[in-house]
Amino acid sequence: MLIDNNIAVAIPDILLPKEGTDLKKWAVIACDQYTSEPDYWNKIEAEVGDAPSTLRIVLPEVYLPREDEEGIKTRLNNIASTIDNYMSQGVWQAPKEGFIVLDRATSLHPSRKGLMIAVDLEQYSYEPGNKEKIRATEGTVLDRIPPRVRIRANAKVEAPHIMLLIDDPTDSVIGMAWNEMASSGEAPCYDTELMGGSGSIKGYFIPSSSPVCQKITSAFTALLKNSADGMLFAVGDGNHSLASAKAHWDNIKKNLSEDQKQNHPARFALAEVVNIHDKGLDFEPIHRVVFNVSPEEFVKKAEEYFKDNGISVSSSPAEGQSFIVTGDTADSYITLSNPPHSLAVGSVQGFIDKMGYEVDYIHGEDSVRKLASGNNTGILLPDVSKDSFFATISAEGVFPRKTFSMGEAFEKRFYFEAKRID
Repeated sequence: MLIDNNIAVAIPDILLPKEGTDLKKWAVIACDQYTSEPDYWNKIEAEVGDAPSTLRIVLPEVYLPREDEEGIKTRLNNIASTIDNYMSQGVWQAPKEGFIVLDRATSLHPSRKGLMIAVDLEQYSYEPGNKEKIRATEGTVLDRIPPRVRIRANAKVEAPHIMLLIDDPTDSVIGMAWNEMASSGEAPCYDTELMGGSGSIKGYFIPSSSPVCQKITSAFTALLKNSADGMLFAVGDGNHSLASAKAHWDNIKKNLSEDQKQNHPARFALAEVVNIHDKGLDFEPIHRVVFNVSPEEFVKKAEEYFKDNGISVSSSPAEGQSFIVTGDTADSYITLSNPPHSLAVGSVQGFIDKMGYEVDYIHGEDSVRKLASGNNTGILLPDVSKDSFFATISAEGVFPRKTFSMGEAFEKRFYFEAKRID
């Protein structure tokens, strides 16, 4: 693994499935999607069957609240043994040192390009206000880290759904790499349709010895030089996975010498980098569903909580900070003329936390409306602007937790590439 500490980037040894693998069954969507929709995961289970698949080396979070400790422990043991079996049976090809530049197509966007790299966890922090090169963009829910650390502690391989953002208006990194490889005459290292109507993905491998590889690292260096405060990467998706990788590394390095720490594979996390200016990248709000609370009760409690914040409730939008409360009856618009937080999601989350409501964080309006029935309440939140995204992180630290999502649920990153971490 080649390392450039100046830009917190390493050129990883990437594991890809061997030729002949059914790639559609191999690639599975991020584990933190469809967490309140077990039917989705049941369909994926049925489609994968006995075929080699990343489904067998990740823990879909839909199971965390639905199984007891013994059930989760069994799943974790199965993940570790599956990784061992895949390695011994040659399910992965020999590791290749280099980057992968890729293009994702969905029904909503014909193209969203990315670049697979490894990043240095020593130069990442999720603490608000830090000035590392790699920064979290929203609050981290600390109790979501231990289950993922348990997976990494027993696994020899990681398959990430982490997506990092760069602020690259001229597309000097990813666009350049894609154009170079697409015109090179090289064959793609993969090209496949994805499950669940999630589009398709195509990738080109860029060897570490390639001139394109050097161009990529040089372009990263130039971006960092132009950064206002030393930030190169902002975590777009997979913040808790990256935080878990950091926690795992912090545990491991306690027993390593200084020399061992420099090159240990667990120090570097595999991730996809996406340009925030990519036209195929939409920023979507992450909505909320509150369980066992009717919309009528939610609105009543909100009126009490926000009584000093200029609250009004109406059947149509009004001027001010607002969000929608939805359920079996007509939508209600809650507007705050003097909100307690600069973002609607911050105001709402403060209220939910204060009330101690059981809540899930949902991608996509359709899913919210499906779940917000009976005695459940849906909260639909406004969009977050990506034009001021990096400036906001630099100025304010992190957004409130679960503020935004990049695209709809089915557009999320699929597990595909892997890397050893032992």
